[in-house]
Amino acid sequence: MTFFQFNKIIGALLGAVLFALFLGVFSDILVASPAPKVMGWDLPTGAAPVKAAAAATAEPLPVLLAKADPAKGKGLTKICATCHSLDKGGAAKVGPGLYGVVGRPKASFAGFSYSDGMKAKGGDWSFDDLNAFLTNPKGFVAGTKMGYAGEPDAAKRADLIAYLNSNSDKPLPVPAAK
Repeated sequence: MTFFQFNKIIGALLGAVLFALFLGVFSDILVASPAPKVMGWDLPTGAAPVKAAAAATAEPLPVLLAKADPAKGKGLTKICATCHSLDKGGAAKVGPGLYGVVGRPKASFAGFSYSDGMKAKGGDWSFDDLNAFLTNPKGFVAGTKMGYAGEPDAAKRADLIAYLNSNSDKPLPVPAAK
């Protein structure tokens, strides 16, 4: 490599760097962003007590179930039906069948392989257990296979639970509101 070739390579590198700097300056001129009025970010203050107060004043499940509309709950099962059968005698899909789930023992649907966490949970699917599970499945049963993130709206959960209860040969009586 001669001295002249070395100079051409260095010149090309310096030209590319100068061109990149020019593009940066030119793009800043074309697209000018205004300076913020206040520097920094607004950090949340008091958000946790507000949520805690809202949770403390939330209506209890029996009151929500008394107001629940199973017809609205049936409309909410579209997302459930992607993984679960809602028909009597329906086979297991990605998840177990949900016909008659209220009052049924947990992890008891024949032909479905439940997670160890669900098998260890034990007991029957009560209104309260379904409410807790539908609020946060992974929080209620550690290691659950259910990929659903949960329903934050208590009224929608109540509608869904009311429908699941009615979708049975023997619907359970709704707990009395106090």
